Amino acid sequence: MKMGMRGAAASVLILAMGATGTVMSQQPAAPAAAKETSALNSQREKLGYAIGIDVANSFAPISSEIDLAALRRAVTNAFEGKQPLISQEEAQKTDGALRQAMAAKSGQPVPGVAPGTPAPKVDREKVGLMLGSYAVGPSLAPLKDDLDLDALFDAIGTTFNKGATKMTPEQAKATLEGFMAGKQAEMQAQAAAKAGTNRTEGNAFLAKNKTVPGVVTTASGLQYQVLRPGSGERPLPTSKVRVNYEGKLLDGTVFDSSYERGQPIEFGLDQVIKGWSEGVSLMPTGAKYRFWIPGELAYGEQGTPGGPIGPNATLTFDVELLNVLP
Repeated sequence: MKMGMRGAAASVLILAMGATGTVMSQQPAAPAAAKETSALNSQREKLGYAIGIDVANSFAPISSEIDLAALRRAVTNAFEGKQPLISQEEAQKTDGALRQAMAAKSGQPVPGVAPGTPAPKVDREKVGLMLGSYAVGPSLAPLKDDLDLDALFDAIGTTFNKGATKMTPEQAKATLEGFMAGKQAEMQAQAAAKAGTNRTEGNAFLAKNKTVPGVVTTASGLQYQVLRPGSGERPLPTSKVRVNYEGKLLDGTVFDSSYERGQPIEFGLDQVIKGWSEGVSLMPTGAKYRFWIPGELAYGEQGTPGGPIGPNATLTFDVELLNVLP
């Protein structure tokens, strides 16, 4: 089964990422699957309910095969940051059995299964644990402080049972879109503040670093120091080169290293950040330089979204030019 979200809820979930493990843990006693919320008074309840409707619609074709108590148990477990309540191996077996059962019910042929073979028995509890442990739980865990779990499962249960929901589809859509807009504005404000801090810190570092003996500052603002001279061919800004390198943030955090991977890398100097294109073009083959690259010559205002390099971050690279390639 495709274990994903759909519609507006899927857009909400791209703001967050989850991680899961593969170790079976002891299952606690099952709580009530859905505690009905009398009214949706808070924003957390409204968001939980809106996401619940979308989750339920996403899993509507298999709703009869899902134990809601198990689903909630697994989601709660994921929210608490614990190991999944079902191993990956068992989840894969459950997924396979569910696929076969749904295909058989719809009259579709199942590869490797003789026509007329009874559909395999599906363990509803394992389906709930599978979906909660590897789909709903880890996807929603980053939003656990923003949504109400009772409202979420109230909406799932009501929708599965084809009851009257406390939100119309239009209201649910508006709730999700409003939440997304607020989150995006919050993230943009945080990124802007971080960009300002990184620029200030980077400028202060570069102003001090340029006074260090042996450090050269180019017209663009790139700084470099020769760690080991070379005597070979110098590449052009359009050349392809083979290098070893290590990249660090100003706090010394290594974010990338060909040394750690155990092999050099090859690329065109017109395919990399401006600081690399300029800096490596200054190097004779065989040399090793240290570069300090200001944010505007590195990854700029965006940084590496979801990665270790923040907006306007000044970076340090140690680079060995091994070859200029034909």
